Amino acid sequence: MNSKIFETIGLINIDPAFIFIGLLLCCIALLIFSIGILRRLKSLEHKYDKFMRGKDAESLEEVIYKRFDQIDTLIKENDIKTKQIGEIFENLKYTVQKCGIVKYDAFREMGGKLSFALVMLDKKNTGHVINAMHSREGCYIYIKEIIEGESYIPLGEEEKQALEKALENH
Repeated sequence: MNSKIFETIGLINIDPAFIFIGLLLCCIALLIFSIGILRRLKSLEHKYDKFMRGKDAESLEEVIYKRFDQIDTLIKENDIKTKQIGEIFENLKYTVQKCGIVKYDAFREMGGKLSFALVMLDKKNTGHVINAMHSREGCYIYIKEIIEGESYIPLGEEEKQALEKALENH
């Protein structure tokens, strides 16, 4: 077999049967490769059809629009909740967060430690001392203001102890 193309690339001495077998093997390899690609394509088409069908024959577009509406609703609700949580945290600054209580016997005559000093403070250590003194004649209740951990009215020993307990609770 004389061919100018074979002569130029230097394949003049090769038996044409080898070239034929090589080309046949290439064709078989390409056929196997094509079958593999067709299988993958079928699988992808099946997934695509299933995806496009949607639920109960709804179109995919309708489902996507519903999801976008739901996302918009969730974003609005999240903004509302974030604002509400901020308001709650702001309000919590002024609620009672620290307490201290000391029970004592006010007049050393009754026993049972029925008197007490109660301190209630907010986050900034501002609040009140409530002192309830119990005696045989009755119960007397006094209240003193605490501002940033300090009282401008002198505190009794039990009131000071209750204030220290409250300030330790942070």
